[in-house]
Amino acid sequence: MKIATTLFLKIAIILIGILVLTLCIFLVPELADAVADFLGIHSIKYIIFILLYGGTLPFYFALYQAVKLLSYIDKNIAFSELSVRILMGIKYCAISICSLHVLGLPVYYLVADKDDAPGLIFVGMVIPFASLVIAVFAAVLQRLLQEAINIKSENDLTV
Repeated sequence: MKIATTLFLKIAIILIGILVLTLCIFLVPELADAVADFLGIHSIKYIIFILLYGGTLPFYFALYQAVKLLSYIDKNIAFSELSVRILMGIKYCAISICSLHVLGLPVYYLVADKDDAPGLIFVGMVIPFASLVIAVFAAVLQRLLQEAINIKSENDLTV
């Protein structure tokens, strides 16, 4: 049952990776062109490319780390220092994605100002907020896992 669950999660991670890759190939260039034409600033395309494609690098690294963590769960070595390091890597990836998209918030402001749609700024804050939530969740899991490993090692020494 456990292997089927982790297999399902691995397949879901792979499908998420494929979906993001598809969006990067087809949607990002169209979005960059549309924003550049709307604002009349054609050099802003490169900023959008840097923001969106730059955010995919830590995203894919975090997906790879998640697959590694699931393989450790399959091998019954989930409560190890390797898992703590993987969670730390996922936390840093989420922080870098959050930071990168926070730097891109002025682009959302320019579009919202020109279109007179202040709600667009809140839409632009979804990715940084979601990344921040993932970073906090990974940090909490990292701390809990480290405490569980410490308790386990203390129990092994008292016997």
